Amino acid sequence: MASPRPRPQVMRLTDAAATRIKDILGKAEKPIAGVRVGVKNGGCAGMSYTMEYADSVAPHDEVVEDKGVKLLIDPKAVLFLLGTEMDFRVDKLSAGFVFNNPNQTSACGCGESVALTPASGESADAH
Repeated sequence: MASPRPRPQVMRLTDAAATRIKDILGKAEKPIAGVRVGVKNGGCAGMSYTMEYADSVAPHDEVVEDKGVKLLIDPKAVLFLLGTEMDFRVDKLSAGFVFNNPNQTSACGCGESVALTPASGESADAH
């Protein structure tokens, strides 16, 4: 009997993103189980990324641990986020988390909204 193939890691973090999340969680006033990441419909390009503190792991969350940080991926977002790298960038006028997503087909001019295509079975196998 063949052993099951390991599942691909949905997302990964850059060192900058992991450091920033650790800094934020270190200042939290209550225990945080992780950072829940997902996508929602809306914006001029169709979808936007969501991030929130999670008090607990939901039964269907995809749990990703990378660089000492626990991400909880909303199950409805897994195919949209497969292969995504989350970064934290500081520019002259702004600082924030940036998603480098191979499933993104376009973005609006303000950068708050993106168009995403779900990963196909072939691209999921490639990761």
